[in-house]
Amino acid sequence: MNSSTILAELDSYIKHHGLNVRQLAGKLELNPGTVSHILNGSRKLTMDQLDQITEMLGYSQGHFYSNYIHEYLVENDPNWRRIRPFLFNCAELGKLDCIREVVNVLLDNLMYSPLLFEAAEELFYNGKYEAAEILYENVADSERKQHSERLAMCQYRLFTIRIGKDQMQNFKIASQFEPFVERLDEIQQLDALKDLCNLYRSLRHWDRVEHFAREMEHKARIQYFTTEQKFQQQQEKLSAPLFAYIAYAKLLYACVSEGKGDYEQALHFTYDYADLNWVKETDNKSVYWKNLFNDWAQANTYANKLMNGDLDVLSDYVAYIEKRPHEVRTALFNIMHSANRYSFNVDSVLLQFESEIKGYDDPQTNNIFEGQVIPDDYVRLLYELSLYYLQRSDYLNGFNFTMKGLEYSVVINKEDIILKYVSLFEEFRSAASNEITDKYKNLIKKVCVAL
Repeated sequence: MNSSTILAELDSYIKHHGLNVRQLAGKLELNPGTVSHILNGSRKLTMDQLDQITEMLGYSQGHFYSNYIHEYLVENDPNWRRIRPFLFNCAELGKLDCIREVVNVLLDNLMYSPLLFEAAEELFYNGKYEAAEILYENVADSERKQHSERLAMCQYRLFTIRIGKDQMQNFKIASQFEPFVERLDEIQQLDALKDLCNLYRSLRHWDRVEHFAREMEHKARIQYFTTEQKFQQQQEKLSAPLFAYIAYAKLLYACVSEGKGDYEQALHFTYDYADLNWVKETDNKSVYWKNLFNDWAQANTYANKLMNGDLDVLSDYVAYIEKRPHEVRTALFNIMHSANRYSFNVDSVLLQFESEIKGYDDPQTNNIFEGQVIPDDYVRLLYELSLYYLQRSDYLNGFNFTMKGLEYSVVINKEDIILKYVSLFEEFRSAASNEITDKYKNLIKKVCVAL
């Protein structure tokens, strides 16, 4: 906070420039009466007026925000009409400390809890996640003994916001959120369960994936077969049509089977979610999702057959992903895993998709599938590439992929895959150059810190 008050700064400016009230009002483009009331303290500054004064005095926007809190916002009965725009301006400027300071004062009175929650929701949907997190965290803390639906929603938003690259930390965040799922609105539980499934899928905690997928399917079936009127009302709250959660549960069962190496069972579930003849909706959104599941089923049918040793589907699988760039990296992992498992040559496939392998961008997103499952698939693809080349004595490519994969595994703190990379390097250490060995030693130092 600045040592002098806002009005003291303004008074100093007036004296320095020899201005009267009318001249000052002209500079600020305000009514002279309004300026007079501001100067004598009988009228409180609005956010717009504060920003105009700040600009006139030659300071950057937000310069006086900390002063504004103590001089105009913190009072016996804080005015939400002034506080709300202040919070949003702070969010725009990244003044998170100011947000914390205001919120700490407001939540002495629980009447502000719903107002702060609504503001947090708006910030969340506008992508101002850091600011929203502060509001959600404080609202949740103020309502921790209330067992309210709003408390559960705050915890859901915090879960979504806080998921990051560190997968060990992600596990803790997911575990903390789990008890709040049942407190959410019945329909909103579906997206929460879907997000938990995707998070645990990235962690390869298959029992948890299956548990929450079954919960999701059960709740979705109950909702889907309610009356038409209720169904339409509930539908608006979801990120996908209601039937999609039933089908997605089947897809997750297939993922669990794949993760456990049971590709026959995975195929069974894949055929199951491909069959959507029971879906009664025919609107454009429903048709889009039905086509999406059919597309996923086609890709996963190829993948599971290939993983089960049916090499005849490889050419069809490659032809399929040629037209679907977003499927390439997941498909390449399946292809490379199979190539290493059954010892067949895929050099031509690697050459064909060379740019896709090298051009991976780490997704910056609050979508848990894009932010967690895709990076996990990528780090495992790098491992399969490393193994493929090292087994063929192509040490240049093999060790380059090993170093890249190990480095990225450390970034996302993926302990199981880190150990796989370490084991792989040690197996082929004798073929590593001095440069690669030095790079490996430096990465191992980071591994020791991460673990």
